[in-house]
Amino acid sequence: MTAQRPLGVVIATRDRRDRLAVTLRHLLELPERPEILVADNASADGTRAMVTRDFPGVRLLALPVNHGALARNHGARALTTPYVAFSDDDSWWAPGALGRAAELFDAHPRLGLIAARTLVGPAADPDPLNDVLAGSPLGPAPDLPGTQVLGFLACGAVVRRSAYLQAGGFHRLLFFGGEETLLAYDLAARGWGVSHCPEVVAHHHPAPAARSGRPALQHRNALLTAWLRRPVPYALARTRALAAQARRDHHARRALREALVRLPAALHDRRPLPPRVERAARLLEGRSA
Repeated sequence: MTAQRPLGVVIATRDRRDRLAVTLRHLLELPERPEILVADNASADGTRAMVTRDFPGVRLLALPVNHGALARNHGARALTTPYVAFSDDDSWWAPGALGRAAELFDAHPRLGLIAARTLVGPAADPDPLNDVLAGSPLGPAPDLPGTQVLGFLACGAVVRRSAYLQAGGFHRLLFFGGEETLLAYDLAARGWGVSHCPEVVAHHHPAPAARSGRPALQHRNALLTAWLRRPVPYALARTRALAAQARRDHHARRALREALVRLPAALHDRRPLPPRVERAARLLEGRSA
């Protein structure tokens, strides 16, 4: 009987067939030979036919509607590997990175998520977030590798599947854009470690043109995250700040409008962080605990 592979890769995608094909070719060349699953968010550009035709060894999860970041949740549930790496349709893992991630999970039972070091574009420039993560004031923990963090890039994250599913995965309310912080909070609230491990390396090749709506999504989801998990005075202060910004910035106006529509659902799902995680979040923000 063939032993189960310890690690799978979930790729959430929508209408980016050609970029996905490049990513799949890179992943299929990895020496670790992970199980690969494409969670397709109802693409209309022939993505599903391309995967079925050109990549018969890749599993396809054909979602009936666009689930945004929640496609990763569906993918993680469909896999049975103990560890799951996430790639976007424009990102992939360096050779050996996933093997190293599996070793770290095996050696550290409390480790729930690895935030990788991300290299951007053909020149492999370090993503600016790398230095932020490496300089986290949370520092190391005796039972965890690397540096403790409460943030990561989704396309450079590897999770312990059981911890990820226990935490609920990416939250339905955020859909897409800055969805990572809430998951880091929820893992930490359950006692799981979230660590930046720079020896685990991801490559990200984003399209040159930025998505015009991304700043609004980031602002919206940061505010919703505050209402979902942070103290009420903090969430109120974030709301006032975004309202002030909305007077002069159309992205902030859209973010505020969309956040207010979702606020009743956020209050329904509100679960304040345990004091130790709230202290860590404040420390990361440069405020006194």
